[in-house]
Amino acid sequence: MLRRYLPILDWGRRYDRETLVNDLVAAVIVTIMLIPQSLAYALLAGLPAEVGLYASIAPLVIYALFGSSRALAVGPVAVASLMTAAAVGQLAAVGTPEYAGAAIALAFLSGLMLLAMGVLRLGFLANFLSHPVISGFISAAGILIAASQLPHLLGVRAGGQTLPELLASILPALGHVNLPTLAVGAFATGFLVWSRSRLGPLLRRAGLGEKAAGVIARTAPVVAVAATTLAAWGLDLAVLGVALVGEVPRGLPAPTLPPLDLDLWARLAVPALLISVVGYVETISVAQTLAAKRRQRIDPDQELVALGAANLGSAVSGGFPVTGGFARSVVNFDAGAATPAAGAFTAAGMALATLYLTPLLYFLPKATLAATIVVAVLGLVDLGALRRTWSYSRADFAAMAATIVVTLGVGVEPGIVAGVVLSLALHLWRTSRPHVAVVGQVPGTEHFRNVKRHAVVTVPGVLSIRVDESLYFPNARFLEDLLYDAVARDPSVRHIVLMFSAVNEVDASALESLEAINARLRDAGVTLHLSEVKGPVMDRLERSHFLKDLTGEVFLTQFDAMERLDPGTTRATLADLRRDTLLPRPATR
Repeated sequence: MLRRYLPILDWGRRYDRETLVNDLVAAVIVTIMLIPQSLAYALLAGLPAEVGLYASIAPLVIYALFGSSRALAVGPVAVASLMTAAAVGQLAAVGTPEYAGAAIALAFLSGLMLLAMGVLRLGFLANFLSHPVISGFISAAGILIAASQLPHLLGVRAGGQTLPELLASILPALGHVNLPTLAVGAFATGFLVWSRSRLGPLLRRAGLGEKAAGVIARTAPVVAVAATTLAAWGLDLAVLGVALVGEVPRGLPAPTLPPLDLDLWARLAVPALLISVVGYVETISVAQTLAAKRRQRIDPDQELVALGAANLGSAVSGGFPVTGGFARSVVNFDAGAATPAAGAFTAAGMALATLYLTPLLYFLPKATLAATIVVAVLGLVDLGALRRTWSYSRADFAAMAATIVVTLGVGVEPGIVAGVVLSLALHLWRTSRPHVAVVGQVPGTEHFRNVKRHAVVTVPGVLSIRVDESLYFPNARFLEDLLYDAVARDPSVRHIVLMFSAVNEVDASALESLEAINARLRDAGVTLHLSEVKGPVMDRLERSHFLKDLTGEVFLTQFDAMERLDPGTTRATLADLRRDTLLPRPATR
């Protein structure tokens, strides 16, 4: 039990010198990458820069104790930072103690929710966020984040929670662009974009290995930070109107507690839940992807516990909500991190940075941090997914498009809520109208296929219908109407066989519908049969009166049913081996 909730007791027993070296190397590289990211994401969340450093210490140590992923790197990320700013910005003004206190409370609430979900093994709740909704939300969030950083890149005053608000405030300010700020931002953005696409190949041509070149290329933000900081100091760019980070408090964070304001907690409950679920989905997808590459496994419910504990640690150390970061985790993985101890070593590096490096950040231009954010989040935007989803599923496209439009036009929280609600509504609509097919026997075989897709043999007076969905309350009435209409259209029908090969469940509402169908068909002189009923479904049916009242039989296979109802046709069809009567289309359903 202890090893389940404390995976460190498992991998820690096998920790050796080689593993230590691998973890230390990975920690150094991730620390170099994390310093500018943590500063940037704190500013994105509307918090002082040092809060990003605080949120990158305790959470990493705690995740090392509780996390089941060997390569996941937790900490501040762009989407969670944006959601933090959107939630807290409605309750307090940026820069006030109330704003910082609300951010801490948000992290604390998120941690409690994740921890409770993990202990209760409720990880499946994240499945209510479909991939199209998550993809659409992240793309829209990436666009919003990039747009929110334009004022910092241009050196103008502007703001807003939605894309129309941001554009409406930025456009009138274009005549007041600060050219030195624009130059710094353009240089940092251009260098970061170049380093992403060109630095890696350049280093490989210079003789570095592919992994080493990739890792170094991803630490390019540190070079941009150093170069622009030196330029701001040497050229005294602050005099020219370039906004600087300014003084960053030196030292480790003091333990703190969230404000004990029940009204504040109630207002933050929904944002905390959304941040928890979105963060968990992002975390688990990254963790599973990296674990599969090394043939390792992770425990999704334990990841909830670890992520919840990490957020509690962030709150207690004065931070804001954290989650697993994709880019950092990939760098951690490529750098050779062997255990979660690499995260603890990274936390030690971040602690040293808060003790000794913060004076060097005084002259860091905010435009550089904005460029770091823009380049990082634009990689999250995948508008091409709209086209791919449209070609595959119109319903999923509708959910994705609605999520994007609402997120950009109304806000972050309404966007993700709209996506979830629309996904659930579309799921209910689809399952309320399940796919059904009239089937017939494929000549020369014991197989039964859709009469609209194959040249099959049917028996007069016998209607065989395959139900391709579990039966429950939204679609129970649909099946009733379908069968009654079929009997009304064809007075010659004397037997109906429901093929249940795809039915995994029959709930109480569907059971009542089946009982009503059986009674009404009996009154109409039609016998109802079932075939290919799965074991668990049969077990539940046997606990009811339905099978006792069934006018027909329950057959093991559809072939058995047809052989009993019309043996002559079935045997003749089975003996017919002329396969050229089949349609050439190979797909079946």
